[in-house]
Amino acid sequence: MPDGFSGSGRSIAARLGHRTMAAIYDTIGKAYTQHRRADPRVAAQILDALGESASICNVGAGSGSYEPADRTVVAVEPSPVMIAARAPGAARVVRAVAAALPFASGSFEASLASLTLHHWPDWSEGISEMKRVSRRQVIFTFEPAVHLDFWLIREYFPWIARLESSRPPPAEALAEALGGAEIRTVPVPADCVDGFMWAYWNRPERYLDPEVQACTSGMSLISPSDRSAGTAALAGDLRSGRWLERHGDLLASDEIDGGFRLVIATQR
Repeated sequence: MPDGFSGSGRSIAARLGHRTMAAIYDTIGKAYTQHRRADPRVAAQILDALGESASICNVGAGSGSYEPADRTVVAVEPSPVMIAARAPGAARVVRAVAAALPFASGSFEASLASLTLHHWPDWSEGISEMKRVSRRQVIFTFEPAVHLDFWLIREYFPWIARLESSRPPPAEALAEALGGAEIRTVPVPADCVDGFMWAYWNRPERYLDPEVQACTSGMSLISPSDRSAGTAALAGDLRSGRWLERHGDLLASDEIDGGFRLVIATQR
C-alpha cells in the first residue's frame, strides 16, 4: 500500500503527523465500529454538500462512516487500526496524511474531511492539499467555542477543553483559507447513532460506558484518573437526580446545536 510521502517537500512534517494521528486512532479505533457509524441525517447533509461530484478523496477517512456509496471514492487514512476497521467492500484506502496527499493535482472532483481536522498537526497544509487535488472541498468540523460549551465537558470533564485537539480552527478561518466558503450548521438529532462527543446530549447515562468513552478522542486523551473522576461525578448526579434538575429540559428537544458545521468551497 503506498505511503504517499515520496517526493513530498513536506515529507518530514508529514511523517511526524502520520505517527501522531495514527497513534491516536490506533488507540480509540479498537471499539470504533461498535459505536461510531454514520447518522443518516448527517450523511444526507454531507452528500448534499458534495453536490454532483462523482470522484471524491476522503481525507482522514477513518472507518469510512460518511463515504458516499454511489460515488468513486479513494480514502486516505494514517492509522492501521482504522484501516482494518473498514467494512468489506469499502472504498480503496491509501495510508497517508492530509499534509501530503499522494495524488496529482486535480485528481478528484471533490475532497471530503469528516471530523478529522482537529487532529491534523498543521490544518492549513491539509487544506492546501485538499484544494490542490480537488475543485470542491467539503469539511465536516466543529466550532470549538460552541462545542466545548457542553454540559458534559463544562461540568464533568473540563480537562477535555484543555486538549489541543479540542480546538480546531473556527469555521470562518477555514472559509478564509479556502478562499471563501459556505458554512452550514449540522444539528445533532436527539437519537443520533454516531457516537461522537455530542451524540448523547439527552442520554447522559451513555457517557458512563467505557466503550462509548473510548470511541471519542476527547475522552480517550485525558488521563485515566480524570476520566474516572468525571465518570463518578456524572454517575452520582444521575443517581441523585441533580443532572435531571439541571438539564431535564433537553429531554423535550428533537435536536441541538453542538457546534458542528459543514464548510463548503468550490475553487474557481
